[in-house]
Amino acid sequence: MKQLANFKGDRVIWTIVFLLSLLSTLVVYSSVVTLANKYKQGNAESYLIKHFITIIGGVAIMYFVHKLRYTLFSRVGQIGLFLVVPLLLFTLLKGESAGGASRWIEIPGLGLTFQSSDIAKIVLLIFVARTITVKQGQLTDLKSVFRYILLPVGIICGLILPANFSTAALLFVNCLFVMFVGGIHFKIMLKILGICLLFATIMISWIVISPETFPSKRATTWKARIVNFNSGDTESNYQSEQAKIAIATGGVIGKGPGNSTQRAFLPQASSDFIYAIIIEEYGLFTGFIMLFLYMILLFRGIRILRDSEKTFGGLIAVALSFSLVFQALINMAVAVNLFPVTGQPLPLVSMGGTSIWFTCISIGIILSVSRASEKQEKEVVATE
Repeated sequence: MKQLANFKGDRVIWTIVFLLSLLSTLVVYSSVVTLANKYKQGNAESYLIKHFITIIGGVAIMYFVHKLRYTLFSRVGQIGLFLVVPLLLFTLLKGESAGGASRWIEIPGLGLTFQSSDIAKIVLLIFVARTITVKQGQLTDLKSVFRYILLPVGIICGLILPANFSTAALLFVNCLFVMFVGGIHFKIMLKILGICLLFATIMISWIVISPETFPSKRATTWKARIVNFNSGDTESNYQSEQAKIAIATGGVIGKGPGNSTQRAFLPQASSDFIYAIIIEEYGLFTGFIMLFLYMILLFRGIRILRDSEKTFGGLIAVALSFSLVFQALINMAVAVNLFPVTGQPLPLVSMGGTSIWFTCISIGIILSVSRASEKQEKEVVATE
């Protein structure tokens, strides 16, 4: 019990992390069977051990980050922005490629790769929260909002977009959410939304009509996903169809742990479509519980914003919690065929390496803010 006392901050969030990590370990072990047969002579335990070590490492990172004063992250948003831009440029030009997209950077000597967009997401959301806090009195018109917030956001998202459209779009929406919660005037937000809708319409039309002229090699892939999703053709939407079969055959209570059959047909069973495997093995009931856990995480982030006296702390807590939950909802929507395939993993659940660690950094920052709020509350009670 003494060891548990060292885990400060929101206990509900710690519980959610534990439950999702436990479920992740079980489902990843089951869903990698096909991968193990293909690449590891059936040795699924090697994937399990690697994933388990990754999760333990992530929790350790989360623990370390939650012990830091959240005010330190203000500098991260300020200085980190100037480091992220060249990092994203390097990724586009020299990054590791997969599926025609340059998304990864390899750490020399360690054999580890990470997506520079994962760093950019955290840094940019902190930057937006800090800017709103510091320049709140100056953000009174569209011109000032564009200068201080939208221009940096546009640059970062623009550098992510050529290799990862969905991540760039999600990050931009997250930034708009922080601006709204941060108190940017409603009329300004409406103008921004109008401009964004116009820009999105032009860009999507360009991709669909003439993808070969779009300044990204991924445009033809994006067009194929949009067209295939709209067509509803079974053969073109192979992954989505297999995911629907997994969900349909899972029923309410599921087939039981390790009894998935669709893991043999889903190419991304342990990552992008892991939610379908969860429902197949553990049932719709567990699927709804997972959705509920993510919504609780968002609610706790909103509660931290409400309880935090410092604007910056509350904003980064709600920004990062919304970012994680929004990504989870997109992943689930893809699994149930409500959204085209995006390649977004399920936070804390999908098998991954450094992506899990960056998720844990985000949660660690949220816990750091909640820890400061708890400490302040105790000091107030002690003086009464």
